[in-house]
Amino acid sequence: MTAVLPPRADERRALGGFARLLRAEWTKFRTVRGWVVGTAAAALVTVLIGILATAGPALNHRPDAIPAGPDGRPVNDAFYFVHRTLRGDGSITVPVTSLTGVISVGPDERRGVEPWAKAGIIVKDGLRPGSHYAAIMVTGGHGVRMQHDYVHDTAAPPAVASARWLRLVRSGDTVTGYASVDGAGWTRVGSVRLPGLAAEVPAGAFVASPMDITPTSHGAAFDPAAATATFGAAALAGGWAPGGWKGEQVGRAGTSGSYTDTTHGGFTESGRDLTVTGAGDIAPIVGGPALGTGYTIENLLVGAFAGILLTCVVGALFASAEYRRGLIRLTFAASPRRGRVLAAKALVIGTAAFLTGLLAAAVAIPLATMRARSHGFFVLPASAWTEARVVAGTALLFAVASVLALAVATLIRRGAAAVTIIVAVLVLPYVLATGGMLPDGPSAWLLRVTPAAGFAIQQTLVRYPQVETVYTPSSGYFPLPPWAGFAVLCAYTAVALAAAAYLLRRRDA
Repeated sequence: MTAVLPPRADERRALGGFARLLRAEWTKFRTVRGWVVGTAAAALVTVLIGILATAGPALNHRPDAIPAGPDGRPVNDAFYFVHRTLRGDGSITVPVTSLTGVISVGPDERRGVEPWAKAGIIVKDGLRPGSHYAAIMVTGGHGVRMQHDYVHDTAAPPAVASARWLRLVRSGDTVTGYASVDGAGWTRVGSVRLPGLAAEVPAGAFVASPMDITPTSHGAAFDPAAATATFGAAALAGGWAPGGWKGEQVGRAGTSGSYTDTTHGGFTESGRDLTVTGAGDIAPIVGGPALGTGYTIENLLVGAFAGILLTCVVGALFASAEYRRGLIRLTFAASPRRGRVLAAKALVIGTAAFLTGLLAAAVAIPLATMRARSHGFFVLPASAWTEARVVAGTALLFAVASVLALAVATLIRRGAAAVTIIVAVLVLPYVLATGGMLPDGPSAWLLRVTPAAGFAIQQTLVRYPQVETVYTPSSGYFPLPPWAGFAVLCAYTAVALAAAAYLLRRRDA
């Protein structure tokens, strides 16, 4: 007669059995020197590649040569400025009668206005790049906008989105922007506060134009661009200093990949009208490597790609070695509940890979940051929470990818074939999408629907509507949010594990 154990006793026996199974799988892992060495090599490769990737030729300027905005973030602050001095409160009203542009240089130069070319009026807290500002503007393809302090952008209401009359009003630290279709009825677009705005500030007309993006069969092409705007007679009210208009280039137009100020920047007066040509941009710097001047945190972890591949090899061998050596029958004889065997293997290899990725990311980021700064590059700042998410996310990426390799190897029983499949579904889509080998449209889909979407967990780029040049797969941008992209990889891994567990129960004796 068989004794029936109480439910809690049965649960304790099951837990005890799984603990013994875990201990056995851990013993297998740590006693195979190749697996331990491969795991250690994954961490080392991740760190070394991250350091070497930031060891380019030293720049001829310090990192602080890139202007910093009011919040300390590196910014583009390059435009042609035609200004006068506003003392205290006052306003400026002006019509933008035309906006034209040129794109590219030399024999390939063509007429056209970059969609984020800007022509409008601005109040700026001094001429130092990176200082506070508020501006209202006409754009090449995004209607009337009000922007301030680089990261803030407000679209005009639909009724005045295509307006050409602009007005800025200063009252203390507050600057308010208005737009009008006829110069008579006015609609407020936005009102912003610029803390500590000086009593006397330059204000007037400005023109800027960032790089133009052209889709190609191999990612996207970036061409320099410049814009020219004609402004009608300006109506000034309030405390304006006497004197005429003064024009000068603020910042270096080349910092946004656009024309230099020596060839495309200036203004002319015709009666009371102004014609202003400018290049550059007024916006946050989002992707440093696109400009050759800096890095994002995920750029410092470029070695994770190779590290993950190594842990996937270990994960595949952890499953296939027992089939190759004929030991799987002994494993199942010791633990007939085969689903638990797979769960124990997944937990062991996943934990080992997680710790590997955690250590590698925690070491690579500070070392690569120091290396980059010593060569004159900046590293785009991120909040402590974002950096912690990237480090933990990299560790999870190592863990889940290695478990996916384990599941695939369990399904097909061949380590080499499993690694080939992992390369095909994880590595190849990543390389094709981020290496500029495909147009950005197909590349974006690869980074949405394949396991390579998981690399989005490392992304720190913030999407700003007024910046377009770095939000392409060929620039390393992932179309899915970090956790959504990681969820795609988790879904593939869950399906592979479920299929492996099913086949273990039905196929392997």
